Amino acid sequence: MSMSSTTFTPTSTDPSMERAVLGIFLRRMMPLLGLMYLIAYIDRQNVSFAKLQMLGDLHMSESAYGLGASLFFIGYFLFEVPSNLILGRVGARRWFARIMFSWGLVTILLAFTKNEVMFYILRFLLGAAEAGFFPGVLYLLTIWVPFTHRARMVGWFMMASIVANAIGAPINGSLLDLDGTLGLRGWEWVFLATGVPAVLMGIVTLFVLPDSPAVARFLDPAQRTWLSDTIAAEDRRARKVEHGNPLAALADGRVLLLALTYVGFPLAAYGLSYWLPTVVKGFGVSNTVNGLINILPWLVTAVALWWLPRHSEETGEKTWHIVLTLALGVICLVGSVVIPGDVVKFALLCLAAACIFAAQPIFWTLPSSFLRGASAAAGLAVINSVGNLGGFVAQNVVPWIKDSTGSDLAPMFFLAGCVGLAGLMVILVQAMLGRTARLQAAE
Repeated sequence: MSMSSTTFTPTSTDPSMERAVLGIFLRRMMPLLGLMYLIAYIDRQNVSFAKLQMLGDLHMSESAYGLGASLFFIGYFLFEVPSNLILGRVGARRWFARIMFSWGLVTILLAFTKNEVMFYILRFLLGAAEAGFFPGVLYLLTIWVPFTHRARMVGWFMMASIVANAIGAPINGSLLDLDGTLGLRGWEWVFLATGVPAVLMGIVTLFVLPDSPAVARFLDPAQRTWLSDTIAAEDRRARKVEHGNPLAALADGRVLLLALTYVGFPLAAYGLSYWLPTVVKGFGVSNTVNGLINILPWLVTAVALWWLPRHSEETGEKTWHIVLTLALGVICLVGSVVIPGDVVKFALLCLAAACIFAAQPIFWTLPSSFLRGASAAAGLAVINSVGNLGGFVAQNVVPWIKDSTGSDLAPMFFLAGCVGLAGLMVILVQAMLGRTARLQAAE
């Protein structure tokens, strides 16, 4: 399949300038963005640990708690697009500071939850507060990084979520063990201690995050010119769209198809990360060993996130890097159910996690292959908001399948089907992008 619609080469022929600008971005911007994502991801995990004590203290049922936990994704869905459009208007510095500060504040307020209605409201508000963060970062990449390097940069950014998955459990578990300290329950400590870093990070962001390359003090004038000229030339060559009204991106068939395609990614990712500890527990290990073993999938995923986007960048190929990686993920998920042996099952789940996560940085280059400016901000937000409804589905459907079948591994068939469908839809998306590119070239 031709990749002409999503493969570009930078206009600049100055490799030293290219290396210098990308190196500065990696050193000055990526650590800050990664730290923000690390805090966000740990904050997403805290609710599963707080549950261990909150249920009894607030006299909540499992189903009521599950509904409250998943309301996060509804708030996220509703406020994602408005958040990203505001980002384009007020600038990255103030808006990311607002996002961090508000979600940290709501997380702290969760420590004072008195009943399930208050829990529902705060979980919804948490999703609304965090909405726009991930697609906001993706939008920043469209103005900071030439197209050919974006998959690798998204891979580096997503490393923070892998670190969070590896260290989040021991952090939240240790906070839960503070039960009784200063008269607070462990679950209250979980929310307080994970909310404060977000608030503090919001203040830091206000002072250190530049709105754009044009005002970044760590870039000299020549570097700013090279970056703006290179990205502008890519946009012209690809005939990227910036609608007069950014909301018009919501009606773009390519955006809608990408949004439906992306549902399978977070659904499988959340479903697998949510269920891995349960699967490992079924192997008969202790809680401590379970926690240590569950670091392994994220180590494997980190390696895949580093290698796959880099290889895609070097070869200039995107579609089959996504599709074949997802196909391998499907095989591993199915194999984890049908192949005997605990070690083999766990190894297959580790590889499945790596496939699901590593394909995502490459996927996220597809929207910016035809959108730019405010339309890119809106389009990225639509895709992420619709896709993240997969998290809502995963947190409700995966436990239901387990309860219905009595098997810890049966949900893997459902996740495999979602991953396989996402892979097939990527092929359909690429066909649509290729057809649009050919029509534009013929004009």
